[in-house]
Amino acid sequence: MAAYGLYTHIASNKFRSMLLLAGLFALVYVLVYAGALVAEALIDSNRTVAFYLSHAFYDLKVAAPVATIVAAAWIVIAYFFHQSMIDAVTGGHDVTRQEEPRLYNLLENLCISRGITMPKLKIMESPALNAFATGLNPRQYSVTVTTGLLNALDDREIEAVLGHELTHIKNGDVQLMVVAVIIAGVVGFFGELFFRLFTNFSWSSGGGSWSSGSSSSSRSSSSSNDSKSSGGGAVIVIIIAVVLIVVAWLMSQVVKLALSRSREYLADAGSVELTKDPDAMISALRKIENRGELPGATSAVMELCVDNPREGFADLFATHPSVQSRVDALVKFAGGHDPGPLPDPTDEPEAEQPEAQAAPQDAPPPVPHGPWGDAGNPATPPPVPASSPSGTPAGNPIGSPMGPWGRH
Repeated sequence: MAAYGLYTHIASNKFRSMLLLAGLFALVYVLVYAGALVAEALIDSNRTVAFYLSHAFYDLKVAAPVATIVAAAWIVIAYFFHQSMIDAVTGGHDVTRQEEPRLYNLLENLCISRGITMPKLKIMESPALNAFATGLNPRQYSVTVTTGLLNALDDREIEAVLGHELTHIKNGDVQLMVVAVIIAGVVGFFGELFFRLFTNFSWSSGGGSWSSGSSSSSRSSSSSNDSKSSGGGAVIVIIIAVVLIVVAWLMSQVVKLALSRSREYLADAGSVELTKDPDAMISALRKIENRGELPGATSAVMELCVDNPREGFADLFATHPSVQSRVDALVKFAGGHDPGPLPDPTDEPEAEQPEAQAAPQDAPPPVPHGPWGDAGNPATPPPVPASSPSGTPAGNPIGSPMGPWGRH
């Protein structure tokens, strides 16, 4: 599906996202098939590879309705309780216009200009600079902002961040990301469950029926050869199942990353379209850069944020594109101006503390130039008039209408 503008890019991205989510849901059945392979191999280890593959496929057809119901139940539970779980992790709470008039008015003005329902506004007590949107329907939509973001950004920059989150809601990114996180959680949960069951069984049994050759010692010589070939088939099937589980988990992460990375660029562009201020979005990204780590937040929550500073191996599993690439896109396509990266926040306290300590020690105290403060420098007279109307000497300020600090 070709895309030639912002709105066609959004439509194309939605179409690709639905395909990716369908593939993500199909990974659940891949895990069920891998579990069936392991079960068949552990039940009877004296079979061929073809036997295990065919019977595992039959088990998949039998278990597919059950797997679908379990996955659907997982999604339903997350549909109704995902916001409560996120609030429990982050500590976010609802705020009203009276509690946060500045933030509430900015969000309300953007919603009016965008023509969407006002989402719930939440505040998270954290020094981190970040924000995220959640919800699966208009009644659940909410935007959470950290107190650190409110203190560090001005109104233009906060408006740009809110426009970014509202674009996620308008484009349907929030629903897709929440569903992707839920389904990826299903895949990860069952994948880890199968892997733990398999490793625990292999270690506890030591030499189980499928991996041990001692069970064939009581058989005849002709049947022992058949058993060895069968046991080899069981080992091969176990290896295939482990590979399927690992591949399913990796694919779930890749799909989740593809959804997140592509939508951040569109959300930045939507914010600029809404606020007509690309420089504000660039400035906000530069201030948030490397300062958005939410303490205690899970990876699923960080994937919903404006910026996720967590990076994987060689940036392969980073859920967000780098701030530099997002800024470059805004400079190239929106005509913004990049002020450049800000200093690393870990170096700021160390750099500012010596200067603050050196100021009172190195700077000499100011020398007063009054009639009693220049005793050490008699050559410099105080700034008084040469003569007074009453004829008093210039060095004597008594009786003079002008003193060293002004007219009496």
